[in-house]
Amino acid sequence: MRFFNTAGPVDAIRHYTLPPLSRIDLEDVLMLIEQQKYFVLHAPRQTGKTSVLLALMERLNREGRYCCLYVNVESAQAYRGHVDAAMRTILATLADHGDRFLGEPRLPGWAKAAFEAAGGGGALELLLRQWAQQSDKPIVLLLDEVDALVGDTLISLLRQIRAGYAQRPHAFPQTIILCGVRDVRDYRIHTESQAIITGGSAFNIKAESLRLGSFSAAEVTLLYQQHTEATGQKFAEGVLAQVWDLTQGQPWLVNALGYEACFKMKAGRDRTQPITVEQIVQAKENLILRRETHLDQLADKLREERVQRVIEPLLTGQDSALDLPLDDIDYVRDLGLVALDKPLRIANPIYREVIPRQLTASTEEMTVQESAWYLQPDYRLDMHKLLTAFQQFFREHAEHWVERFQYKEAGPQLLLQAFLQRIVNGGGRIDREYGLGRRRTDLLLQWPLDETQGFLGPMQRVVLELKLLHKSLDATLQQGLEQTAAYLDQVGTTDGHLLIFDRRPGVSWEEKIFQRRESYSSHSIQVWGM
Repeated sequence: MRFFNTAGPVDAIRHYTLPPLSRIDLEDVLMLIEQQKYFVLHAPRQTGKTSVLLALMERLNREGRYCCLYVNVESAQAYRGHVDAAMRTILATLADHGDRFLGEPRLPGWAKAAFEAAGGGGALELLLRQWAQQSDKPIVLLLDEVDALVGDTLISLLRQIRAGYAQRPHAFPQTIILCGVRDVRDYRIHTESQAIITGGSAFNIKAESLRLGSFSAAEVTLLYQQHTEATGQKFAEGVLAQVWDLTQGQPWLVNALGYEACFKMKAGRDRTQPITVEQIVQAKENLILRRETHLDQLADKLREERVQRVIEPLLTGQDSALDLPLDDIDYVRDLGLVALDKPLRIANPIYREVIPRQLTASTEEMTVQESAWYLQPDYRLDMHKLLTAFQQFFREHAEHWVERFQYKEAGPQLLLQAFLQRIVNGGGRIDREYGLGRRRTDLLLQWPLDETQGFLGPMQRVVLELKLLHKSLDATLQQGLEQTAAYLDQVGTTDGHLLIFDRRPGVSWEEKIFQRRESYSSHSIQVWGM
């Protein structure tokens, strides 16, 4: 039985898969190899890099012009800057892969002799030289997870490759491809003496840097059609568009939604029934709540200062990222957190939801709030009661909670989202819109009014517009009303609330806290001062 793959390289026998080599410009790659170039292939985690490298190795070896070997060097990461131990591991892995993939039994002996002769600082160069001299074909070496290496180990590997570069192809590999999450220029390598060396200076022989992209909308359709062809189960109208909208083609997300909806959720296992849009949305929620490894790794990156400098202005909608170093923006793009094209924005709606929820996970757990406290007899949420409660909560706890956030500039918005998430968990949903230059955060709270029908039945839909006040209340209010009204029109509801967080120093809570009803265009909007 074939299924959507969410772990490790794809296998066409077991997995729904797109041809891996169709995802790169194969003509360009083959030209670079023909020209004896050393280059980089990079992409965010779980986008299919390893699958592409394995497919490339298979193709080159089948064609017979080159001797191509794939080697994953990640196991050496455990030794960090201990060069001898790390290089011994890399050489052992290379020898093992050479025996397994190429049937080359001489590599283990050569590796042992090279280490004895040159130690960790020169063994890789010596081994590759001997192998190339003994091989009857030019060697193409594919090194995966290179940027997992740390400190002096990474420096040593890059410099040993650079040292042998001039001897290619007769006494060194004709082409070496370095593969990882980041481009080599973004490596920030701390030596044992705490000096910082950039990857570009340690590996200045790189000819090009190729990036493996996400799926296109057409490729998402082709992948999901394989499930229909294999099982007969169809996807209802709008499902494929929903998958594309939620993921923007991020390969792991595309496969994870498919696996969750078609194989893990019991309702989706009935092959006589089509997969619905609602099941895809529920699958998304399940992945987030379970904190799947991919999403957890993404959240871990949020702790890095370089990442925070880019993501925090996106969460607040402020323009403070306009003077950020381009290297920081490129780094966050390489991680897959923001889109490749402009304007600067979170890469996809799932990440857009995961990021604030991960940043406030502990706050949400410790916030004592229940939806039952705010339910009216018709099962609608009493938004006036709810937001009045939040006003009081914010007044009492803002300083304490915001100070605990790593992303303090976005603290008020994050605190409200944690408060709301605690209330809607298990019942409603919050859609989030934010981005650089928007000068606000848009939230759409969706609450089902019929438990038996859930999100397929009648819904309460509430717009919450979040604004930070730094200068004039009147100007912030006018701009916020206009933005709230526009968002109400966009989502097709009439229940709108504008929340203004006053961050000005020296302003008393009596001045900050207020409630008023304002009219803008055809809308009546409740305004909340915090």
